[in-house]
Amino acid sequence: MTNSAQPKSSWLAAALVLAIGLSLVAATQPAQAQTLTLLHSFSNGADGSYPQAGLTMDRAENLYGTTGSGGLPNHCVSFGCGTVFKLTYKNSGWLLYTIYSFLGGTDGDGPTSRLVFGPDGALYGTTLYGGQGNCNGDGPNCGIVFRLQPPAGVCRAFQCPWTETILFRFEGGVYGGIPEGDIIFDPAGNIYGTTAAGGYTGGNCGSFGCGVVYELSQSNGHWNETVLYAFYGGADGQQPNGGVIRDAAGNLYGTTTEGGGSSNCGSGCGKVFELSPSQGGWTNNTLYAFQGLNDGALPYAGLTLDAAGHLYGSTSSYGSGSGGTVFELAPSGGSWVFSTIYELSGRFLGGPQGALTLDGAGNLYGAAQYDGANNVGSVFNLTRMNGSWVYTDIHDFMPQGDGGWLFDGLVLDSKGNIYGTAFHGGIHGYGNVFEITP
Repeated sequence: MTNSAQPKSSWLAAALVLAIGLSLVAATQPAQAQTLTLLHSFSNGADGSYPQAGLTMDRAENLYGTTGSGGLPNHCVSFGCGTVFKLTYKNSGWLLYTIYSFLGGTDGDGPTSRLVFGPDGALYGTTLYGGQGNCNGDGPNCGIVFRLQPPAGVCRAFQCPWTETILFRFEGGVYGGIPEGDIIFDPAGNIYGTTAAGGYTGGNCGSFGCGVVYELSQSNGHWNETVLYAFYGGADGQQPNGGVIRDAAGNLYGTTTEGGGSSNCGSGCGKVFELSPSQGGWTNNTLYAFQGLNDGALPYAGLTLDAAGHLYGSTSSYGSGSGGTVFELAPSGGSWVFSTIYELSGRFLGGPQGALTLDGAGNLYGAAQYDGANNVGSVFNLTRMNGSWVYTDIHDFMPQGDGGWLFDGLVLDSKGNIYGTAFHGGIHGYGNVFEITP
């Protein structure tokens, strides 16, 4: 399947200022004194609204992100189809620049995955909808993969346009559709990702499909899709919502939100999978299938890989506190050892939906979607001490003021400051970008 790249440009006005392991930690630290600052509160205007994706940071520590709606009123009715923004620190404050506004239709609609810098220095990402195909009865809505390139040379204007190139439009069916997880690059510049829909239909998958893992490779100016694996539901898993990560040997790792074989969660509690390349294609290995007990269930978020080859992830629900879990998978003698690091307390489906962030000292940072003292989200830290993990509640969001509903993970700067997005709240109620300083 081949799609031709189609360039387009747009720019807008700015806006300112989870064997179940035995390593469950016994120590919990209370919320520490941290300072939360709202860097930008979205207004549902040209700056966008309702950010679901986390942030990306460049070498100069500028922040980049997306909003799921807002921007230009167009094919997505008055709410807009979403935006891409840049936040820059200037003159003791943060300035937000809207660098692209999606148009809907054959263009993208609803970016909800984190942006990533490609080998060419451009920004790459996906939108859930728009493009082509018919994935939920109201096409074109199977999503796209896009590239955004900054303007050539130095821009001295307050606003500078970035140029969008559509690399690929999903069609649904066997090709997959609705690309929900983050994308990654391999050393050769190929792109890997997952779709929540498409692939195999029937059985547990129904007409929606159980989702696929795909690769995009470039040839003669075109980006070609190869479906590396299509999930079949049941023990095989379904709905790989969190994207994939890649190790040095080229193996891909990810999670499926449902499937995996357990009957405790209806259509399955989800699993962690490995896709290994071979001459005959790709082999799907189940590293762990969740049981919906103290191990948690429904892992919506993707995985994080450390230098020792350990995998870290989270589940959105179950566990002894009902609010999901944080887990580790360690390679050992050709197999994997699973352990629960921490069981979160909170609402059903209130646990993390974004990948954990690993700092240079091996500490983990996460954002719980609805958990926390006020049931609208929290930011936490897990620190390894004396062979166990210590949980620290960094910040509990409030329904009013600093907002809540944290749909993705966090990013850290060189000073240890924490940045993320809240889907709801802020000054206008349309979400915000926040910073937490020690």
